[in-house]
Amino acid sequence: MELPLVVGVDGSESSLLAVDWAVDEAARHGLRLRLVHGSRWERYERALPPFTTGRPAGEVMGRNILAACAERARLRDPAVKVSEEMRSDGAVSALLYAAPEAYAVVVGERGRGELSGLLLGSVSLAVAARAVCPVVVVRGARPDGRGPHGRVVVGVGHAAEQAGAVEFAAREAEARGWDLIAVRAWRRPADDRGDGPGVRDEPSPARDARASLELGDALRETVRNHPRLSVQRHIVEGPAHRVLLDAAADAGLVVVGAARRHGRFGLQLGRAAHVLLHHSACPVAVVPQRV
Repeated sequence: MELPLVVGVDGSESSLLAVDWAVDEAARHGLRLRLVHGSRWERYERALPPFTTGRPAGEVMGRNILAACAERARLRDPAVKVSEEMRSDGAVSALLYAAPEAYAVVVGERGRGELSGLLLGSVSLAVAARAVCPVVVVRGARPDGRGPHGRVVVGVGHAAEQAGAVEFAAREAEARGWDLIAVRAWRRPADDRGDGPGVRDEPSPARDARASLELGDALRETVRNHPRLSVQRHIVEGPAHRVLLDAAADAGLVVVGAARRHGRFGLQLGRAAHVLLHHSACPVAVVPQRV
């Protein structure tokens, strides 16, 4: 059985947009939708006075949020099967717990209580940087991907980080009937402006050609697995985060890889993924790769 698509909900406007995006995504891929809400209400229940009756307000609110989001999902597409889960834990922990048994986790860019001036909420950032499955952060002026944005952009970087991201992007483009735009950024070495020895003497056309070969190698299996998919290859000089941010400006989805190194803790995100999560004009998918 296919793994479900998990979406984190907390009742915020951002999470409602994530539900809409996730419903459409589940319908495209024939997936079940699993709504997850994390709340620490059980911890506070112990502090209630003994004469208090009924369920804690936190639990009631969580159940109501799940019910409202489930109804929203069913109204958007009655064919998508929806389930609900409430966990007595924080939002990050609840979603990371669900991630190993998920096709992907979908979150909004900001949750309840996040300052509106923040570029990205702390929950969204933590889940995108730590989950073991792909994470989609729904953001941008048209987060549902509808409109004149018939393209999925994927950043193709280091071999350790790219395989899963390229395949995920290909499936997303194929399911939508969109073009796949594979972007490979390259930069001149820092000592190009100096007099030191080394690769600085290699002309730009040679570097461009090498980047083209690397991109071709990275796409070979994907092109073979998706013969009907229209794939465009863009070789661009410049920092990867800026190149991908520009490419995302007229895309419906941008996909990047993220190395998950064994034994390391904390947020495992490259600079390109970090910048896109904060500034992209469209939803961002972060696809982890164990290295």
